[in-house]
Amino acid sequence: MTEPEDRRTDEPWDAVVVGGGVAGLVAARELAVKGLRTLVLDAADHLGGPVTGVDVAGLRLDAGAESFATRGDAVADLADELGIGDALTAPSGLGSWVYLPDGRASTLPRAGVLGIPARPWARDVVHTLGLAGTLRASLDRVLPRSVGTGPSVTIGALVRARMGARVLERLVAPVVSGVHAASADRLDVESVAPGLLAGLARHGSLGAAVAAQRRLAPAGAAVAGIVGGMHRLVEELVVDLESRGAVLRTGTEVTGLVRAPGGAGWIVTADGAELAAAAVVVAATSRPALSLLREALPDAELSDVLPDPGADVVLATLVLDAPGLDAAPRGTGVLVAEGAPDVRAKAMTHGTAKWSWLTERANAAGRDNGARYGWHVLRLSYGRGGESSAAAVAADDATLTAWALADASRLLGVPLDASHLVGFARRRWSDSLPQHAPEHRALVGSVRAAVEATPGLAVCGAWIAGTGLTSVVADARRVGRELAREQAARGPAS
Repeated sequence: MTEPEDRRTDEPWDAVVVGGGVAGLVAARELAVKGLRTLVLDAADHLGGPVTGVDVAGLRLDAGAESFATRGDAVADLADELGIGDALTAPSGLGSWVYLPDGRASTLPRAGVLGIPARPWARDVVHTLGLAGTLRASLDRVLPRSVGTGPSVTIGALVRARMGARVLERLVAPVVSGVHAASADRLDVESVAPGLLAGLARHGSLGAAVAAQRRLAPAGAAVAGIVGGMHRLVEELVVDLESRGAVLRTGTEVTGLVRAPGGAGWIVTADGAELAAAAVVVAATSRPALSLLREALPDAELSDVLPDPGADVVLATLVLDAPGLDAAPRGTGVLVAEGAPDVRAKAMTHGTAKWSWLTERANAAGRDNGARYGWHVLRLSYGRGGESSAAAVAADDATLTAWALADASRLLGVPLDASHLVGFARRRWSDSLPQHAPEHRALVGSVRAAVEATPGLAVCGAWIAGTGLTSVVADARRVGRELAREQAARGPAS
């Protein structure tokens, strides 16, 4: 979306939001709701960041995030306010699988957090871990509660110390890689599983801490989606913002942010032009955001840590006419353990087995195009980092399609080839899954402290709030509301 020329103005803005991903749009909405004249700037050619759609074989599908965690009410409340609350939907109850290093597929435990099992002796856990792995995991119940803990412990170190390497390799690592595109040994526990260490200290074991978190979670599925796709959330946000008079500009790169002369407000440099704003929200991705904040706050004691933007991830979406998939042979999808043979993907989602609304639409589209049983939608994710990500990014469409068909065949146990292919799309995401390593938490702490001490300035986004729409939306709403209150007390820009 590009703002028409006749709406451009040199008048000062009440608020400028740098970044038009979900965080930026949500923060902008909170400002616009309070009557602030708000401008959103984004360097990309679309709004919403990785929450966007793509058309494949006549189906409108998610090209990025396709669900959100149901902990907390932030996303559901926002959907209600946007008029799409009744479109929230739970996935099917089929569950997901993991493809193991020995080439065997097994179900993932239903009662867990990031793959950490609450009950090692549950049948699905024993089937995946084997007897030796289950016995080792059971030691968690008798180990001193201090084992594996510390001020900057990673999820990998915690699980390895308390439940053993097999739990980490067969359960936790595939989930963490699928969700965060990162190694479990790089992710800070408090950042990706807040409350887990406190639960361990309170209940005496990691399994008991996981069970306690599961009991506190809302009844039903741990994730939800939106009928029609998560991209609808962004589309409704844009409509809402425009109805409130907010201005949205894509294809506009912000390269500078400094205090206005006299210290009242800010000067934002965007595509070489200077814009005056009473307040600014920095909602860009990690490295551009930190660059702007260092310029805006030259005297602040920000951590010297350079944020890790995470691996490049390439998503390959397949629409298939393949009746062999009707039985959903691997439930809603498969996560792939590192080192699994003959599979390049790190995860695969069987969309038409996961979402009933998508099943209905794909079936209708298939029948309309002469298919006897309807179509299926699969999405495979490539890029764990390093050589894996580089290979996925470099692969052309024909190569990526071949990889995806071969990987889906192995993961699902159903022969699939080009004769089944109806449609294909690829999407590359960079800097969309920031890595919350222990040192990153220190960086976030220093940034928050500096920004909160600076009137008229705010920061939000996944790199600072934590990965996942639930964390991002809740933090952006808080940031937007606090800045709106502050600006209301100071008066509008003039």
